[in-house]
Amino acid sequence: MDAWNDEAMKQFQSLLETLDEQHKNTFQNMHQGYPRETLVRFLKARDGNVPKAHKMFIDCLQWRVENGIDNVLARPILADSYRSVRDSQLMGMSGYTKEGLPVIAVGVGLSTYGKVSDKYYVQSHIQMNEYRDRVILPTATKNHGRYIGTCVKVLDMTGLRLSALNQMKLLTSISTIDDLNYPEKTDTYYIVNAPYVFSACWKVVKPLLQERTRKKVQVLQGCGREELLKVMDYASLPHFCKDSSKLTKHNATMNAENCYSLDHVFHKQLYNYMKQQAMIMESISQIKQDSFYVELPETDPDDAKIVKTIEIEFRKVESKNGLNNSLNGVAVKDEDNYYPNTSASANTPIVKDTHQGF
Repeated sequence: MDAWNDEAMKQFQSLLETLDEQHKNTFQNMHQGYPRETLVRFLKARDGNVPKAHKMFIDCLQWRVENGIDNVLARPILADSYRSVRDSQLMGMSGYTKEGLPVIAVGVGLSTYGKVSDKYYVQSHIQMNEYRDRVILPTATKNHGRYIGTCVKVLDMTGLRLSALNQMKLLTSISTIDDLNYPEKTDTYYIVNAPYVFSACWKVVKPLLQERTRKKVQVLQGCGREELLKVMDYASLPHFCKDSSKLTKHNATMNAENCYSLDHVFHKQLYNYMKQQAMIMESISQIKQDSFYVELPETDPDDAKIVKTIEIEFRKVESKNGLNNSLNGVAVKDEDNYYPNTSASANTPIVKDTHQGF
């Protein structure tokens, strides 16, 4: 059954007639004037199964209410901590595709994390999701005169290392937040600059993914510039897909041309927007900038299987290359406290319906 057929939609909508006011209000923030398209995403995420889609949707609304997601854009992270987040959780927006979809860049291999408490990485990730859904996509929809509800992501694997396993727990939790609450928001994942360690993992992880997710993933040659230019203009390419001779070092390129940088126009607009929302919120109620906290969900068993598979493949690479000391003491973390202070030096992807991120 197609997830968006009329009969399934009628059944789904009929189940929503009893929503209380809190849930109705947070749903309005979610759909931004396009309720049907939003419900379709949940149906697609549950393969058209109406009861499962309904449960997923209600759980999402409850998560938003319990965690104050509607106000998250009025809670900017304090400046020093936010700079540390942006320097170590490499994400940004470089432009738009020729069809008007936002282009989100993710520095998977060079993200270091561990500079601040994990809660700030989670908070920033959710803020970027909400800014995308409440500001970026509605603006794109208005500019193009048609509904635009998804983005494309370019995942840069440059620098991906075996120490990525240190952050697997945090990244899996973030990915689970996306899967449960922001389903079907990514149209295509473009993988670029993939080293051997990624290729080895991808070979065994790919069969574990759902078919609709596998179809979204394209592993491109090198930096992928030529292929990406078929779907976006040069100006919208992420910085790491442009002149490789000038943009090879992350630390040397954290400037206005680098879409990860706080000096990039996207991040300036995002942070200024949050400060404006905070001032509005403070004028009507007292709210602390630094008071946001989200309970992270338990990892889905299927996701746990993928994580374990990645760990096994990483260790195979370690053994094959004779890297006897590179993973000593490294294991996938499973603490009761989801917000430990960590000091890992790399990141690795779990490519699902919504890869970490924005």
